[in-house]
Amino acid sequence: MTQHPADPGRHRLPRRRLLAGAASLPVLAALAACADPTTVSSAAGPGGSDGGSSDGGSGGSSSIDTSGTQKRIRTSVDEKLAKAVPESFRKDGRLTVATTVVGGPPLCFMADDNKTPIGSEPDIAQLAADKLGLDLDLRITSWENWPLKLKAGEFEVVHSNVGINDERLETFDFASYRRAFMTFLVKKGAGLGLGEPDSVSGRVIAVGNGTNQEALLMRWNEDLQKDGKDPAELKSFSSDADVLLALGAGRIDAYFAPYETMSYVASTRDDVETQGKIDELSPGKTLVAATFTRGTGIAEVYAKALQATIDEGTYAKVLDRWGLSEEAVTESRAHTKENP
Repeated sequence: MTQHPADPGRHRLPRRRLLAGAASLPVLAALAACADPTTVSSAAGPGGSDGGSSDGGSGGSSSIDTSGTQKRIRTSVDEKLAKAVPESFRKDGRLTVATTVVGGPPLCFMADDNKTPIGSEPDIAQLAADKLGLDLDLRITSWENWPLKLKAGEFEVVHSNVGINDERLETFDFASYRRAFMTFLVKKGAGLGLGEPDSVSGRVIAVGNGTNQEALLMRWNEDLQKDGKDPAELKSFSSDADVLLALGAGRIDAYFAPYETMSYVASTRDDVETQGKIDELSPGKTLVAATFTRGTGIAEVYAKALQATIDEGTYAKVLDRWGLSEEAVTESRAHTKENP
């Protein structure tokens, strides 16, 4: 998911934490990494006590293909771009890409065979590798480990719904390829009207530690307190089962998480729905990007490769395949500390 290291100065806000230092992952989606991805939609059973429907429609079966036999959308090499790839990246003919399989459908998850990683993130990485004339070498890692492993050279690129923010630009370079939104998952029919700062006042909200979602809620809390209003109480959970149980039991009002994964959850359940569709760092706009160790010189050519897939239409096919067309961008570019 898109993440945002929290500002240490903001931890003075009154919050109750159930898990100190928890991995900043979308907890509901973790089921997808364990077994049949469809279990994401049935952890509490249809019509169970955890709450179903989304902004885009009511609960029911998702049209996303979760089989492990599907073929990725491919493209052709751009010889000029291939020659522009730094020698350190092209000498072995492979593009080593890390992703996580706990982001949940439709981003990256294990297929029905429980061994094949599929989703929009591997598909976009495949397009970039093809365009640069490299063989995709997909590696699975965890969210909490990718920054250190990337800097240690265990892989060359990360495709894991990573959002660009100021803190990360100190350490990493990026090539953007998608918009990022977030939403509140609530019990069906809750009618809480969540989506604006005032709407969370006094609410109990589950959110991942260290995420962009947490950073935004903390900022909203600061504004609420300045206005003399009650802040939201933020909680973190160690598992998807825990957050579902808490939602169903009324111990939390909502779960604040990436729009893509929560929309998928809502589309495959009858007991929850999403409320609000918010820019990650509203009023600004967060972009999801391929992530590289700072100063390696790959971001510029990688962005050009992604741009080529946008121009030719293969990029649009990937997003359409995974129901992400609303998050498409028309331009991919390099983002660095010097040129954010």
